Amino acid sequence: MTAIPQYTPSTPAALVGLYRRLIKLPERIPFSLVQLAARIAVAHVFWQSAQTKLASWPVTLQLFAIEYNLPFIHPSIAASLATTAEITGSVLLFLGLFSRLGAIMLLGVVSVIQIFVYPENWAEHLQWASLLLLVLIRGAGVFSLDRLADRVFR
Repeated sequence: MTAIPQYTPSTPAALVGLYRRLIKLPERIPFSLVQLAARIAVAHVFWQSAQTKLASWPVTLQLFAIEYNLPFIHPSIAASLATTAEITGSVLLFLGLFSRLGAIMLLGVVSVIQIFVYPENWAEHLQWASLLLLVLIRGAGVFSLDRLADRVFR
């Protein structure tokens, strides 16, 4: 039985070359997959949040009245606006349809949560905002209805 030969670089230059090839591997990941993952991840967060609100609307109204206590807006209006933005933004992002509009809507939700509701959760809000900014700046990507519509209407 013969042993499988092991690759052992013989020079420092060979090690450096191997290292450079290895660190370049992630660059081969298509950016469109990153865009798709960003859209789905953040859409899921806000879809789940909206579903929780809808599952018990009286509790949602109570949360908006007592715990969230947003200034300048009645709790029932705030709850309705937040839930509508979460559902609409999530669906738009998931489908990649008017995805930049969906990203703007959800960035508004994140901003309100950060400023008025849970400022101590800034790290989580920064993650959501980063994914939403990626979609806002770079678009929905290849795997989206935005891309399909762009091709159809050109």
